[in-house]
Amino acid sequence: MTKEKASVNGSNDLKPTLGLFDATAIGVGAIIGGGIFVVTGIVAGLAGPALVVSIAVAAAIALLTALSFVELTSWLPAEGSVYEFARRLISPSAGFLSGWMWVVSNIFAGAAVSLGFAYYLAALLPGVEPRLVAATLCVMFTAINYVGTRQSATLNNVLVTGKVAILLIFAIAGLPHVNQQNFSPFVTSEVGVLYGAYFIFFAYGGFARVAVAAEEVRDARRIVPRAMMLALAVSSILYMVVGVVAVGLIGAADLGGSKSPLSEAISVLGSPALVYLISFGGMIATASVSLTSVLGVSRVMFAMGRNSDLPSALSRVHPRHNTPHLAVLVAGAAMTILALSLDLTGVVAVSTFAMLFYYGSANASALRLKAEMRKYPRFLPAVGLGSCALLMVFAGPSSLGIGALCLIVGVVYYMAKKKRRDHRSGEDRT
Repeated sequence: MTKEKASVNGSNDLKPTLGLFDATAIGVGAIIGGGIFVVTGIVAGLAGPALVVSIAVAAAIALLTALSFVELTSWLPAEGSVYEFARRLISPSAGFLSGWMWVVSNIFAGAAVSLGFAYYLAALLPGVEPRLVAATLCVMFTAINYVGTRQSATLNNVLVTGKVAILLIFAIAGLPHVNQQNFSPFVTSEVGVLYGAYFIFFAYGGFARVAVAAEEVRDARRIVPRAMMLALAVSSILYMVVGVVAVGLIGAADLGGSKSPLSEAISVLGSPALVYLISFGGMIATASVSLTSVLGVSRVMFAMGRNSDLPSALSRVHPRHNTPHLAVLVAGAAMTILALSLDLTGVVAVSTFAMLFYYGSANASALRLKAEMRKYPRFLPAVGLGSCALLMVFAGPSSLGIGALCLIVGVVYYMAKKKRRDHRSGEDRT
C-alpha cells in the first residue's frame, strides 16, 4: 500500500493550520493534567513510596505504543487516528470498535480532569460545588472548540506553558525539603505498583491526541510523529521528578488520601503563596486536558461519521469556523453529564480500560504494516500489544464491568447498523 493510496478522501475536509509547537503542545496538554495533578494521589495509595516505579512502568508501555503510532501516522496522517488505522489494516469492525472505545475513553477522561479542576478550585475556594464547576468547565470548552481549532490550540499553548512552569516551581521549591525516610520501605507491594501503573497510564493516554487531529497539522507525516515523541519525553521526565518530590514531602499515605495531592504536598513548606500557585497549576493543567479531550473525541466522531460508522451528521464541518461542530456539541454534552454523575476514581478507571483497548488495537494495526512501511522491528508492536493486555488485568471489577458494557453496546450498535445496511443493499439489488 502506498502513501498515495492511503490518503484520505472525502468532501468534508479540515484545513491544516497547526505547526510543530502547536502539535507538541496538544500532546503535552493532553498528558500533563489529570495524571500528575489528580491521579498521583490514587497511585500513591496503591503503590506507596514506589509511585515513581508505577510512573516508569506506565511510561515504558506508552513508549512502545507511541512507536506504533509513529509508524502508523507516517503511513496515514488521517483524522481519526487509531480508528482509521484499525479500519484499513485489520477490518471495518475492528476500526469501529477502536474508534468507539477511543470516544468512550476520552469522554470519561474529559469528565475526570474536569472534576480534578473542580477539586483544585475547591482547595482555593472552600464551599464551591465541584460537580457544578466541572460541568461548567465542560460547557465552556465545548464552546471554544466549536469556534475553531486555531483558537483552541492558541489557548492550549498558553495553558501548557503555564502548567509546565508551575510544575518546575513545585519541583525546585520542594526538592530541598524531601525526607528520605518517606521512601522506606521503597516497594511495599509489587502488585500495588502494577495497579498504580494501570491508573497512572491514564495520564499518558494523551500522547496520541495530536494524531487524532492529523489532518489539521501542516506536513503531518513529519510533524505528528515528532510531536508525539517530544510530548511523551517532556511529560515523562516531569512526572518522575514531581512524583519523587511529592512522596518525599509528605509520604505516600498522606498523598494517597488527597484529591488535590500536589497542593497537599507543597503545604508542608508553610507557604500559602505556594499552595495557591500549585492549586492554580492544577486548575490550568486539568483545564488544558479537558480542552483537548473535547477536540480529540469530536475528531474521532467526525472521522466515524464521514465513513457512516456513526451518524453522518457528525461529519458536518461548520462553514465559518471549519470545525466538526455537531461532533463537538455531542462530545461536550456527554462529558458534562458524566461530570455531574460519576466519582473521580471510577471515571479514571473506565477511561483507562477503554484506552488500553484502543492502544492495543493500534499495536495490532502496526503489526499489519508491510515491511517497506516499517521504521522499527516487528517485535516492538507485539510487545506493546502484550503490555496493554497485561495492564488491563489490573482494572477493578466495576471498571471491567462498565468497560465491557461500553464495548458490548458498541458491538450491538455496529451489528444493527451493518444489518440495516445489508438489508438496504439487498432491496437495491431487487
